[in-house]
Amino acid sequence: MLNFLNQLFGRHPERVKANVEIYTWQTCPYCIRAKMLLSWKGVKFTEYKIDGDAAARDKMAERANGSRSVPQIFINNQHIGGCDELYQLDTKVQLDSLLASEPEFS
Repeated sequence: MLNFLNQLFGRHPERVKANVEIYTWQTCPYCIRAKMLLSWKGVKFTEYKIDGDAAARDKMAERANGSRSVPQIFINNQHIGGCDELYQLDTKVQLDSLLASEPEFS
């Protein structure tokens, strides 16, 4: 049944190979919205809940080129941006190809 629904809605969770990380606050509506899109696409992501954790927020900002707002999203260690940027990638039909790419290990 799930495979039928995935086909019906054009979802392809079996194609997701990327390592996805997202920094969030629990009650942030943009974080919730970003996680909903990722979940809809079948992405298993690593979530860093940084509510009130200044050290974790500093680490996020260092990775995100100084951005301190949440969410901050990384796909295969590449900084994507926040919720708006994630949805823009999806609208431009670029998100699925990023999610299908294998992570590079060094």
